[in-house]
Amino acid sequence: MEWTREKRYLPYSKWNAEELLDLQAEAANSDYQMRYHLRPISGLINDPNGFSYFNNEYHVFYQSYPFGAVHGLKSWVHFKSNDLVHWTNLGLAVKPDTKTDSHGAYSGSAKEINGKLFLIYTGNHRDQNWIRTPYQISAWMDKNGKVEDKKVLFKNPDNITEHFRDPQILEKDGNYYAILGAQDKAQKHGHIDVWKSSDLENWEELGFLNFSDEEMGYMIECPNLVQVDGHPTLIFCPQGLDKSIADYQNIYPNMYVTGSKIDFEQCQLTNPSKLQNFDDGFDVYATQAFNMPDGTAYAISWIGLPDTTYPTDKENWANCLSQVKKLSFKDGKLLQQPVDAIKTLRRNEENVDGQTIKENTTGQYELKIKIKPNQAGTLYLAANNDLSQNIALKFDTKQGQLILDRSKAGKVSVSYGETRQIALEGNSELDLDIFVDHSVIEVFVNNGEHVMTGRFFTNPDCQRIIFDHEIDYTGKFWNMESTM
Repeated sequence: MEWTREKRYLPYSKWNAEELLDLQAEAANSDYQMRYHLRPISGLINDPNGFSYFNNEYHVFYQSYPFGAVHGLKSWVHFKSNDLVHWTNLGLAVKPDTKTDSHGAYSGSAKEINGKLFLIYTGNHRDQNWIRTPYQISAWMDKNGKVEDKKVLFKNPDNITEHFRDPQILEKDGNYYAILGAQDKAQKHGHIDVWKSSDLENWEELGFLNFSDEEMGYMIECPNLVQVDGHPTLIFCPQGLDKSIADYQNIYPNMYVTGSKIDFEQCQLTNPSKLQNFDDGFDVYATQAFNMPDGTAYAISWIGLPDTTYPTDKENWANCLSQVKKLSFKDGKLLQQPVDAIKTLRRNEENVDGQTIKENTTGQYELKIKIKPNQAGTLYLAANNDLSQNIALKFDTKQGQLILDRSKAGKVSVSYGETRQIALEGNSELDLDIFVDHSVIEVFVNNGEHVMTGRFFTNPDCQRIIFDHEIDYTGKFWNMESTM
């Protein structure tokens, strides 16, 4: 199929029900489809949106283009959960059905306010000459999931280009604030722009947030501010960031900085840390985080990247969301850990201790192992008999090193490297909590000090888990129940 601009932005009403059902079946029946991660019902998904707690339930929406593995006319699809693991699909929630979001309901956030869920997102509008105007739009969702009362709040001011999007709604000291990704007109640099309102209808620009002395590339996407154990933590995606400023390999990184205080009025993050990768793997972007009423911080990410293709594009579907991660600080480090409810998916627990852990798996499992100090080796997953296909974890607990290698993991883009590496404390035990879901791997390292996430596409029949030689370790293995 040739994806012309006209076809990508065809109104949903122009597609027939049979086409959509065929696409849904193609996605559902793929050998590479995820079974305990939020994934596309059909077509492509990208950013998580509106991650929040409302009406005693967790809510998340995802960006959706349901008609193919391309970026086209975007909408929000709504899910709710009681435990952040089992999600109920409530269907299409935010539609591109007005002039101001005529070319897509782009990313945004949500917050419970006065018994309803307040939504704020970027409406993508193009005129007949394809000139874009980004409108920031609000809507309200009631307890029945009905979204209504859309209003345009503001558009890009004169000092900002058309690249102005992804608002996060925040509240402090009786006022509301929104932070957005922006590109200034003068220098074409990336910024986080701060806005203020007392009533959610009338907004004023306060200016660009000062959180680093470095230039943040040509654009920042998906800024999120969350409090983690008293530390204001800014998560964002700088595009075009100079690699001398921060070490990353992906086409665009998902990064964070922490500080001691956030002052919206002065647009200042006090004592900002160095930039850090939020995930040390291949495919995490657009992370969205929020605080529960009790202060607990949760995050969820898009497992996928802009301007990147994957083998399942040929099956007309693409991408998924990460599992939800609980954020905390310990000894000055940001930790990401699976939520407790993920344990409810565990089935058929086995103790493992040999060189060969499993000869054949279902493709969806959790493997938790502790490797003793002063050893080096390779753990192969999704491997065939001669190890010509695999995704590999190469470890050295003497020198302190872990490498995620997908050079033999199917036809994944190699433009940005086939390995990701992290440095660890030497002469120390290595604790790995590994989640595999058919074509996704998430590796939680040393109780969440690092997370390494990636897609892989070995032959679905490749289901061995084996070390390259005898290793001194302890471990447990579980099959994981499907949630979708």
